[in-house]
Amino acid sequence: MAFRAAIRKSASTLAPLVGRAISRVEARRSFGSAILTAAGGRRGCICGRGHAGVSHLCGYSTAPVVSNKPAAGESLLRIIEDEIKTSQETDDHDQVEDVPAGFPFEIEDKLGQQTLTLTRQYEGEHVKVEVHMPDLVTGEENDVRDDDDDDDTERPTQSSLPLVVTVTKKSGTSLEFSCVAFADEIAIDSLSVKKPENNSEEMVYDGPNFHDLDENLKNAFHKYLDIRGIKPSTTNFLHEYMINKDSREYLGWLNDLKKFVQA
Repeated sequence: MAFRAAIRKSASTLAPLVGRAISRVEARRSFGSAILTAAGGRRGCICGRGHAGVSHLCGYSTAPVVSNKPAAGESLLRIIEDEIKTSQETDDHDQVEDVPAGFPFEIEDKLGQQTLTLTRQYEGEHVKVEVHMPDLVTGEENDVRDDDDDDDTERPTQSSLPLVVTVTKKSGTSLEFSCVAFADEIAIDSLSVKKPENNSEEMVYDGPNFHDLDENLKNAFHKYLDIRGIKPSTTNFLHEYMINKDSREYLGWLNDLKKFVQA
């Protein structure tokens, strides 16, 4: 299943929102002014109409000057509301994902969290998968590598899904895999052994660079994860799931911004 191209705004969206808000405020800014005209006239009267020697200020008002400048918060709120409306109309924030048949994990999805947690038991082992928000790439740039490039060159830029897989034995010792899932492919970036007696502040040897291992050993670890459910059919579904989760979390973030500005 090919990844669906999608563009998601991140928290940095607030900067252009504020920029546009300030521009609107500056464009509509106008100031009222009070003009006091002094004309030569009889003593004690500055309006020139000569009110029987009574000293007074004609046409002068002590009422405060009213500015037509809208509050910056109101302008920002209006832009946020427009963005909420756009997101509700275009994003898949309300889509319910159909879990594929035979999906081996229990899904724990907490609203407001940027990660998803999967758990399962496999032959006495506890398998936990922490799924992060996908790195989405759209467009055709870097999609094709030059024919002269060798196999060691960096892979073409494409959407990916970061994963942390932890397999724990009853003794408490675990293997922790840092992975990146691409379309129909899973790459292991690192592997480390975690022992319960290890102090988190100690500099524990995590082993060699995974990419420097023997090819047979690397293939064996890929198979190790595959039989525990970490395979393309799983990660492709998770990629779609996380795109929709990103839409839901973004909409929730916008609503939190709205409540803050309104308060």
